[in-house]
Amino acid sequence: MSFTRSVMPVLGQVRIVTLALGMVIPSLFAVSADAAGWKAGVAKADITPDKPMWMSGYAGRDHRAEGTRTKLWGKVLVLEDGRGQRVAAITLDLVGIDQATSNLLRDRIVKEHGIERSRIALLCSHTHCGPVVGNNLISMYVLSPEDQQLVTEYATSLIDEVGTAVGQALADLAPAELSWSSGHTDFAVNRRTNKEAEVPALRAAGQLLGPNDHEVPVLKVKCGDQTKAIVFGYACHSTTLSFFEWCGDYPGYAMLDVEEKNPGTLAMFWAGCGADQNPLPRRTVELAQEYGSRLATAVQTAIDTSSNPISGDLDARYDEPELSFANILTKEQVEAQLTSSSIYEVGRAKMLKKEIEANGSIRPTYVYPVQTWKLGDGPVWVILGGEVVVDYSIRLKTEIRMQSGAKSVWVAAYANDVMAYIPSLRVLKEGGYEGEAAMLYYGQPGKWADTVEEIIVKQVHAQMQSLLGSTAPTK
Repeated sequence: MSFTRSVMPVLGQVRIVTLALGMVIPSLFAVSADAAGWKAGVAKADITPDKPMWMSGYAGRDHRAEGTRTKLWGKVLVLEDGRGQRVAAITLDLVGIDQATSNLLRDRIVKEHGIERSRIALLCSHTHCGPVVGNNLISMYVLSPEDQQLVTEYATSLIDEVGTAVGQALADLAPAELSWSSGHTDFAVNRRTNKEAEVPALRAAGQLLGPNDHEVPVLKVKCGDQTKAIVFGYACHSTTLSFFEWCGDYPGYAMLDVEEKNPGTLAMFWAGCGADQNPLPRRTVELAQEYGSRLATAVQTAIDTSSNPISGDLDARYDEPELSFANILTKEQVEAQLTSSSIYEVGRAKMLKKEIEANGSIRPTYVYPVQTWKLGDGPVWVILGGEVVVDYSIRLKTEIRMQSGAKSVWVAAYANDVMAYIPSLRVLKEGGYEGEAAMLYYGQPGKWADTVEEIIVKQVHAQMQSLLGSTAPTK
């Protein structure tokens, strides 16, 4: 598979104005790159498949992609603090990434570039107009041997190209200024509490129901007089489009818009806890472009009106607590589903049969990635795997701010391993697609146990306590 790469140019040093006597005049509005000790480097790789292959995201997919509407990108931002500690944020225009591919990619980065696992974040946009990657959602599709080979080849090339781009970003490191801000946009609609066909009327009447998280967190990285990177997030599914063309959906259009408004800048998008949030109405390219424009406007407004300089040091934590399944399929049920009339049950049964043959049984738990970063004296960034519902963002932001006094809390999802939906206890008990039904398409052997939310939240608070000295709230 052939990819193209480009690296943002190395920028000039931050200018320091001095008095005739040699005294430095400190800026009243920003922390200088030299004072803060920050460095930043960026790179990107074109990860658009160069061959027609199977697309991911929707169960109704029944043939290969037919063309390209916008390119898909893997983008890398490496930050280094004054102590030489680094983190690598890697955004991917993909529906998701499976555990095996993620582990291979992160292991390569650790080995070749010396960045610790806790300091590497793979952040998927969750565009539903991207390719099948590894085993992610693989039980949703019936693939021929040739189609499966294309999926395997793509994952291998993805690891190679993104791993190489990390090295290019490291070579691009230059003194930088960091700042954060927060914007707002509201095209995300809670799909569990609002019927899609009724959304325009409900919106006009001001009767849309939540919960939602409409915050747009923004990180700006500046080198000299040039804005090097703008990193932003939003909690909403990337499901505006459902055609058979490669496309970044509204996040892709938002990044193009941000880059147009800020020439020479690398725009990077990460998905928040939007598993139960849809961009509504949807289904047209014009709507995807409109939502992208609205998101880009929120980003630009935030940068122009509320920029907060970041100083201090980077720190990171990473753990993989085990989440338990409830009502796991038995061997007999797996055998029975091999002849089911549902292609999705057959696909899952084939995966589980291989697991039984390899291990003697179906695993009762799944190791789940929980990651937190402290960006100096700026935001703390919670980074979670899977398709996480909005309840987590609302809860974690509230509890972390209450306990630690953190200036800003960002909560990303679809990161490092997209293995299933991650419902809150509320959504789990309510059931429905996010609560249980989607586990079939992810090839999981049952729904999550009632402990899922508390295990994840407890792990986040443990990491916060380690990073900030805060304690988890008592109930």
